[in-house]
Amino acid sequence: MSGLALVAPEVRDRLAVRFGAGAHAWCDALPALVDDLAVRWDLEPVEAGGGGTSRVFRCRRRGSGSSVWLKLTPDPRVASEEAEALRAWAGTPSVVGLVAQDLSAGALLLEGVEPGVPVKRSGWRLSEVAALLRDLRASSPAPGRCTAVRPLPQRVGFLFDLAGRRAAASGSPEWGVALGRARAAALELASGGPVGLVHGDLHPANVLSGPSGRMVAIDPRPAWGDPDFDAVDWVLAEAADATGAADPAGPERRAAAPADLVPGLSPDRVLGWCRVLAALMAAPGPRAHRDDPRARFPVEPGRERSPAPLTGAGAVSRRRRRPPSAARPRGRSAAGSRAGP
Repeated sequence: MSGLALVAPEVRDRLAVRFGAGAHAWCDALPALVDDLAVRWDLEPVEAGGGGTSRVFRCRRRGSGSSVWLKLTPDPRVASEEAEALRAWAGTPSVVGLVAQDLSAGALLLEGVEPGVPVKRSGWRLSEVAALLRDLRASSPAPGRCTAVRPLPQRVGFLFDLAGRRAAASGSPEWGVALGRARAAALELASGGPVGLVHGDLHPANVLSGPSGRMVAIDPRPAWGDPDFDAVDWVLAEAADATGAADPAGPERRAAAPADLVPGLSPDRVLGWCRVLAALMAAPGPRAHRDDPRARFPVEPGRERSPAPLTGAGAVSRRRRRPPSAARPRGRSAAGSRAGP
């Protein structure tokens, strides 16, 4: 497949930060793995992309010509968790479909989504976001049905541990105290409240425009826990006025707005998540962009925000984003977004 599956040095380094030094050997073996899966699943890879946890390939199915996405990760557990969540949500058109899997190889084959434009670029309405949140909640299986998916406190702990390592590596150890306080508050939130299947990475770059204008979620980093975790990015996504100036009341208004449209959503818990997760993106890291006023939010209730504001519009994302040009190929469908567990 020529050089399509070759992994650039900067991408190798990003994968090594997430998965350890063994990621380099995985990158070396990736072209052969893609060739093998292309033969087995009758695919023609045509475009490559990916993020901090995976490499993705837009493919055409030989014979039908339909578009699908081949997603590969160095950690089979990441693939297992995503596959189990996608199977649990198979009854809703609001989540991308799983076509095939080889979990031992960390490989998922995902349906294409058309037109497939990330809503981060196309925009969205509150009613659309509320419909997506309702669908995810209504389609959630009973707690304990997904055995590969871990509890939300484990995911939250991992995210703060990763942020701490990144802050230390960037030469900003003073962030350890702020992250420690936010971590404790986040774990307290994660240990209470209702329990459902949480997408875990539901931000405007991980939701695509689907048929008939329906929002379609992709790239879950699933967990069992508080479904209000999934509302955070949408509350902060437009927390600024039209000039881009910070709107301090924005998150409070936006947290209350969907409560009437999403049964069970608690504005107080959403705001609590906003405060504690803000520290993750305000902390220094390899791709921090902390100057967007739309994303500024207090790290802790009752405290002034930390010296660095939150990153990116719609962010409180629990991981670093790729630049838009590298985020996903044009016409992007169902794979690869933010680097998280």
